[in-house]
Amino acid sequence: MDSVAKDADDHYQIAVLPHVSRTFALTIPQLPAALRGAVTNAYLLCRIADTIEDEPALSPAQTLEYLQAFQDLVVGEGDAAPLVRELEARLSERTLPAERELVANMQRVIRVKARLGAAQRAAIERCVGLMCQGMPRYQSNTSLEGLPRMADTDDYCYYVAGVVGEMLTDLFCDHDPAIAARRAQLGALAASFAQGLQMTNILKDQWEDRARGACWLPQDVFARHGVALGELRAVPHDPRFAAGLRELVGVTHTHLRNALDYTLLIPATQPGIRRFCLWAVGLAVLTLQKINENPRFTAGVQVKVPRSAVRMTRIMVELCVRHDGLLRRLFARAARGLPLEPVGDLKRPHGPSMPSRADLPAPPLAAGLEPRRSLGGSGG
Repeated sequence: MDSVAKDADDHYQIAVLPHVSRTFALTIPQLPAALRGAVTNAYLLCRIADTIEDEPALSPAQTLEYLQAFQDLVVGEGDAAPLVRELEARLSERTLPAERELVANMQRVIRVKARLGAAQRAAIERCVGLMCQGMPRYQSNTSLEGLPRMADTDDYCYYVAGVVGEMLTDLFCDHDPAIAARRAQLGALAASFAQGLQMTNILKDQWEDRARGACWLPQDVFARHGVALGELRAVPHDPRFAAGLRELVGVTHTHLRNALDYTLLIPATQPGIRRFCLWAVGLAVLTLQKINENPRFTAGVQVKVPRSAVRMTRIMVELCVRHDGLLRRLFARAARGLPLEPVGDLKRPHGPSMPSRADLPAPPLAAGLEPRRSLGGSGG
């Protein structure tokens, strides 16, 4: 491929990002230049997988087939054109125009990935592969009853978000030997970091998810408080539900504390990577505070962080980004009053290597649902 075509593909990535994620369009430019292209590429590939998974017009069997075909393309097997044609014919109006365009241009994004370094390619391929294999296990079988156990919520968060945290860790370690020297410590916290962000979104968006027929909350937590999630209603408010919600706020808070520990393992000589992490952590903590203060909320917009708080978070992070003690005090102030609960086993469901497709059973056939966005595919 000539340099003009390569430049055009790179430019496409940069141009499409703000249309599929406002958040990542703001945070990725904070990264060192050598990381921006790889992280942008990884996000867009995850977003394509997420778009396929989210499409309500596809049956679970079709979703799994298309995700497996996309996974093959990401590792360099096959031609994207047939998959693009089939998806373009099947995507419904529920798929946003920007997402439809991204699917139509998946070959361009795959070509960019093919030009990355070997370690970057391996990290991205592992992440996309795990997402494509793991998401259907949970999302095709969800209902208003929620997931059976907190451990199932943990595993769900791993496949839609934790794998992204692990991929970013691999990319950061490949970028800087000083970060690589802390790989074991970072790896132990990466999935928890991502789960904190994902659970914040799950709690914030729970009522919108229920309107679409999905619930990612764990049944066992709410059963302890006498609540059956399948019978839950936003109005009238049930104080027993608020007790279960507060317990999950505490679990999420603990994961976000792990996220801060993760971020402080990044050397202060890498302020861009720290900013990338800290903006996400700070906004998640502020959102969690609003949820905790208003357990009666019935829509995500009611617990959305205002723009003024977003601006202040960015300013405070910039002032404190190189100072661990100040960052810990800033986090403590933002998280003041939040409950703390123990978290489950932080080990990954399938260990460090990607499972084969045979390791993951095909999801049972069920009515198609539109699950909430994954971390990898968050459009916010």
